[in-house]
Amino acid sequence: MKLRRQTALRQLNKWRSYVLVVVGAYVMILLLGGLAGPLRVNLQNLVFDQYQRWKPRPYDFSAPVRIIDIDDESIHLIGRWPWSRRIMGDLVDALAAAKVAAVGFDFLFSEEDTAGDATGCAAAAGAHSADAAARCAGSASGDAALAQAIQGRPVVLGVYLTPTHNGSRASLTAKAGFSFVGDQPGSLVVGFNGVLAPIPALADAASGLGFLNWLPDSDRVVRRVPLLLAVNGQLEPSLAIEALRLAQGATGYVVKSTNAFGGTAGPSAVIEAVKDGDIVIPVQADGQLRVWFAKSDPRRTIPAWKVLQPGADLSDLAGKIVIVGASASLLSDIVATPLDPSTPGVEAHAQLIEQILTGATLQRPDWAPGAELLAGAALSLLLVALLPFLSISMTALFALLAAGAIAALSWTAFSRDGVLIDPLAPSITFGFVFLAGVGQLYGQKRQQVNEIRSAFGRYVSPAVVSRLAENPDQLRLGGERRVLTVMFCDIRSFTTLSEGLSAVELSTFLNEYLSPMTDIVLGEQGTVDKYMGDAIMAFWNAPLDDAAHAIHGVRTALQMREALAHLNRDWGAKAEAAGRAHKRVRFGIGLNTGECSVGNMGSHQRFDYSALGDEVNIASRLEGASKQFGVDIVASEATRDGAPEFAWLEIDAVKLKNKTRAVAVFALAGGPDVADGEPFGRLRAMHEAMLAAYRDRRFADALKLAEAAAPVAPPEMKGLYAYNIKRFAALAAEAPTEDWTAMIALDEK
Repeated sequence: MKLRRQTALRQLNKWRSYVLVVVGAYVMILLLGGLAGPLRVNLQNLVFDQYQRWKPRPYDFSAPVRIIDIDDESIHLIGRWPWSRRIMGDLVDALAAAKVAAVGFDFLFSEEDTAGDATGCAAAAGAHSADAAARCAGSASGDAALAQAIQGRPVVLGVYLTPTHNGSRASLTAKAGFSFVGDQPGSLVVGFNGVLAPIPALADAASGLGFLNWLPDSDRVVRRVPLLLAVNGQLEPSLAIEALRLAQGATGYVVKSTNAFGGTAGPSAVIEAVKDGDIVIPVQADGQLRVWFAKSDPRRTIPAWKVLQPGADLSDLAGKIVIVGASASLLSDIVATPLDPSTPGVEAHAQLIEQILTGATLQRPDWAPGAELLAGAALSLLLVALLPFLSISMTALFALLAAGAIAALSWTAFSRDGVLIDPLAPSITFGFVFLAGVGQLYGQKRQQVNEIRSAFGRYVSPAVVSRLAENPDQLRLGGERRVLTVMFCDIRSFTTLSEGLSAVELSTFLNEYLSPMTDIVLGEQGTVDKYMGDAIMAFWNAPLDDAAHAIHGVRTALQMREALAHLNRDWGAKAEAAGRAHKRVRFGIGLNTGECSVGNMGSHQRFDYSALGDEVNIASRLEGASKQFGVDIVASEATRDGAPEFAWLEIDAVKLKNKTRAVAVFALAGGPDVADGEPFGRLRAMHEAMLAAYRDRRFADALKLAEAAAPVAPPEMKGLYAYNIKRFAALAAEAPTEDWTAMIALDEK
């Protein structure tokens, strides 16, 4: 009872330490996730960027947005940059004549025109409107010409918000009004202290002013675009939504703010949506919009030089929002997006308007982080519960399948609904917990193995120790029935051999002999059962399953034959150097295959992993009989049948002492290479003819065949033919009676 309580307490302690480790790992990953917020966001961005690359927002050519691009070709044809403001005025005139819905300039006209009136008037000679020619004839400045062109037309000029107001204005004259549902969100959006605005003449003439600022992430990639920013608490719209407002003829915006619980107002308020005319735009808490970029498409872009050509057909632009910007290489108006690290800024503005108009959204719901945390916790708990009962590989497979399911769910949410669910956060969480659990279980396993090795490693084989470590419940007496290949190996005349050796020399000799023989057995997946002085007992197919146990046993015997030959050469060389005679060491090996009882045998105080049974006894008797047959390796028919590719020569049916049935016994001449050789083929034919004559009672013929085979037999088999010559000669002389049976009866064990 006391032992049972100790075992239960030990198991409870193991479970307690396991649970503490995995819970600690979960808490640690949560803390690391909080501390490494930027890293977590960067990993999320990598996933969501890849989603966009796999499925960009489809470009709809019917979307009412176009780009007027000041590209390298336009600069080559019109003149070097910067162009005169007169040319910009001509551009506005041409677009107004085409009846566009709104024009947005992705430029900052914060300084007076420096391009010169001559260049502007030269370009105006081929202008689209009489107004442009009149302005040139009146010698109006370029700035005045552009101001006159945009006056009263739906044109948005760009502004740039700055962190400080040194050298810039602290506010702007509002072009559009703001109304609010909930708290005013001035503190919720990113704030600035200054603004670089168009010169007053242009700012006053423009119908709209929109900021050009991008707020890229830490890796300089634009993923979220602010629709609203604040300058000293005053809200300012972006170029995109200001162009949308003018295109609809709206006078202002409605900004809806809610708190975290869905009600209006409150200190935890967030921006929920911005209403621009008739369009409601859902946004993030700080007024930014996640952009779902489409691939660049040349159909959305018109080079500026084409617009400035007299008589250009611009009818396709009627009713469309036009953004004027530059992609020319020298102007460097480039932003990085998830799809392209070098996207022209004007295209990013145009794509933002397209996304708003088509209603395509990318949303990171406020419930997503909580759901990801809950998924990570639930899967971690499930893994923790499964790990002690399933193999590590099976649990790892389950973890991989769970991670794959989360990834599939995340991709489905993105591709179908534009919802961004992070698959990495829960996967990393339960992956970390899984590794912690594996590490803890491995540590417990190592401790268990060390305890078992300490208790049993001195008197059981390493293979048994490993099996006991895997299954400690096997530490009990008893065995199981298994088919084994059993081997006995014994040195011939060991008593006579040891008489001339001192105790130290005898110990050295046995170590030199048993060490390589043991290594061979273990190298062929065998188990050394025991040493009996100079004798070795080993078996195969226990405790580990070995389908080729007979082959491994036979191969072991051949390698032991070769190892003994090497040892004899070494011992002979040492004896010669010492000036003494060397007695050649010989051994006998018996092999048998059959069903045995194998397991922990002994007493409750001490036991060993061993094999017992009649088949074990037969292997031992065959080892003893090998000396009488004049060969070093003999095996039963069952072993021969398990390894038929080796070079076997049948000895005869042998009735062992105290056995009622005869066993077919074979001598081992060599490996498969010997068996396939022509010399052994000839020898085997002669040998089979010899046995056939013997069994037909033609002993004189059998004798002649034995005498003919002896000279061509390999050295290991010559003793067998010497034995047969002597036996057949005696049978020929005796003339056996009619009841004689072809069999060898052994009187010794």
